[in-house]
Amino acid sequence: MVASLVVHTTEGATVTSRYFILGVLLSSLALVGCASKSPYPQLPASEGNAQFSTKYRIAAGDSVNIFVWRNPDVSTTVTVRPDGFLTAPLLEDVPAAEKTPTELARLLEKELSTYLRDPLVTVIVNGFVGAYEDQIRVVGEAAEPQAMLYRDSMTLLDVMIQVGGLTEFADGNKAVIVRTENGERKQFNVRIEDLIRDGDISANIDMKPGDIMIIPESWF
Repeated sequence: MVASLVVHTTEGATVTSRYFILGVLLSSLALVGCASKSPYPQLPASEGNAQFSTKYRIAAGDSVNIFVWRNPDVSTTVTVRPDGFLTAPLLEDVPAAEKTPTELARLLEKELSTYLRDPLVTVIVNGFVGAYEDQIRVVGEAAEPQAMLYRDSMTLLDVMIQVGGLTEFADGNKAVIVRTENGERKQFNVRIEDLIRDGDISANIDMKPGDIMIIPESWF
């Protein structure tokens, strides 16, 4: 293979083929051209008013503080089990997942009324995990890849602040968001480098619950 790319002189010296050099240059240009374009469409810039959820619903893994007025022995902090239930003093297997804190508080009041007179319960979620469909997951060349709970009006910039930016090896402008819309999984290109390194606000797009962002490594 190498011999076909080298021209031998009569004196035994070798001269690199001009055709080989030309081929390498053309191949490099082709790669650069391909690298400058993404096969995925881009999302519109954020207008700062996107809202996709209004009430938080408890999920497995959440840490829940149960405060029962004038009953400190019953008040406690528990973690919602993987099956979506929780166990508290006087109570076993209380369904908690998919309920708002207020809904869970009313249910606990009903359950505790068997043992206490007119219980008044307040539920506070301390450690948020959230269901998968309420999370945004960032993988690849982020400084701190992680899953985070979606917040109202969350943008790409908010996400990048939380993950600590890009690594030195990241190809931020080749990042992709995987998003499910109407049951169909789609992919969109995002320009993270343009946003956080060049300050191009047009690259700041609205995020949605359930988004998965993949940040690839640069090859150059």
